[in-house]
This record gives sequence, C-alpha cells and structure tokens, in this order.
Amino acid sequence: MAAEQHGPTAGEYIVHHLTHWQNKPMQGVIDFSVFNLDSIFWSVVLGIVGTWLLWRAARSATSGVPGRFQAAVEILVEMVDSQAKGIIHNAESRKLVAPMALTVFVWIFLMNAMDLLPVDFIPMIWSWIYGAAGHDPHHAYMRVVPTADLSTTLGLSVSVLLVCIAYNIKIKGIGGWVHELFTAPFGSHPLLWPVNFVMQMIEFAAKTVSHGMRLFGNMYAGELVFMLIALMGGAAAMSLSGILLSIGHVIAGSIWAIFHILIITLQAFIFMMLTLIYTGQAHEAH
Repeated sequence: MAAEQHGPTAGEYIVHHLTHWQNKPMQGVIDFSVFNLDSIFWSVVLGIVGTWLLWRAARSATSGVPGRFQAAVEILVEMVDSQAKGIIHNAESRKLVAPMALTVFVWIFLMNAMDLLPVDFIPMIWSWIYGAAGHDPHHAYMRVVPTADLSTTLGLSVSVLLVCIAYNIKIKGIGGWVHELFTAPFGSHPLLWPVNFVMQMIEFAAKTVSHGMRLFGNMYAGELVFMLIALMGGAAAMSLSGILLSIGHVIAGSIWAIFHILIITLQAFIFMMLTLIYTGQAHEAH
C-alpha cells in the first residue's frame, strides 16, 4: 500500500511561514552575506507604492474643494508637520526632517498593512510560481511583512541613528559633538570623560535597538496570531464537527484584523514620533 499522505503539522506550518526566502541557506552562525530577499523585495515595492501615492496626491492637489484622497493626505501632512514643529524648532532642519518623518510613517504603515492579507494568499501564489520553475514547492518560502523581520526594523533604526549623528555634527560641529560625548551628562572633569563617553555610547545603542525591537516585536506577534487563527480554520476543515471552529475562525480573524488596523497605524506613528524625538535631541546641547 502506498504511504498515506498527510499535510504539515501545526508546528511545521508555522515554521514554514516564519522562514525567509534567502539568497543562500544559513550555516548556523551570523553571516552578513545572507539576505532576506522577501523582506528586501516587499520593502522596495511598498516604498515605491508609498512614494507614488504621495507624488500623485501632490500632483493632483487643487486649491478648490479637495477630493477624499487629497483631503486624507493633507490631514496626514498637517499632522506630521505639527508634530515636527513641536519637537524640532529649527525651521531649516524641518525642511528635511518633516518630509522624512512623513515618508517613514507612510512606508512603515504600508509594510505593516501587509499583515492584513490572508496568511496563505501570497505564499500560495509564490509556491505555485516556485514549483512551475522546476523547484520543490515545499521549499518556497515567502514572508510578506517586512517589519516582522528584525533585520528590516533594525535597518530602519540604524538609518535614524545615522541621521541623528549627521545633525549632531551639522548643528554642533564635529568638535562640539566630540566635546559633548566626553563631557555630558556628568561634567567636564577629565576623570569623568571615560564614564561620559561610555554612557553616551550606551544611550545611542539603547535608543537604536529599542527603536527597532519595538516595531519588530509588535508586528511579529501580530503575524503569529494570524497564523494561529489560520490554523483554527485548517482544523475546522479536517474536523467532522468543525462548524464551531469555522465560525470561531471567521469571528476571531475579523476581530483581530479590525484590532490590528489600530496596531499597524499606532506602530507606524510611534516609529515616526521617535524618529522626530531622536532627531530633535540631536539639536539640543547638554
């Protein structure tokens, strides 16, 4: 008799969905030549989509009664601009920082919003394409939420760190910033220089890591919840008495999706606000 074919277990299903499409297999050690191609692809695509949406809003803007799309973008722009004015008092700096914050918000919101797609929708299409190309479809890995990838969120937070360093140098000068690194926060006595420098490095590292980890943790948890809800639907399909699970699957999925809209918006807003706050701190002298 032929061996009976079984679908993946719940653990195998989750592991498969949490595995990245990479340029080469990991060797069990940190390897900076390994790239998560799915995160890069969706980040770039959604960055282009966000840029196109903002460009379209600017191109079609009129001085008359705005349409719904223009009104929504204007509300968003005014919100970001008012936050930037309250945090960064240098008008020249706001010419760059405010558009940067707007871009950060829109980009992260779009990346977060990928979590609202059905869990198996894009991975199923990718599996079909992968199999049609002559590969084993069981090894067709595709994660579609870039912000549920720590390398993406830490990349974003490191970018913010570099912007903060650039503004520290621009506002205070290289000499003034180096002086601040060794004299703040405890004073300018030479014996305190090593302590001050270590504390400054710890502050930069802590802000950068927490900035990226906060976004990653929330989106990764949300992704896991959607997978568990999808498993509920799978269990219903294989159960003779699965009608209750089916109803629970639809209800739970709907409730979590509605709640998750708040999460993805809030996380984009928090990341944008921290970007403004950290950049604003670079303008302040200790």
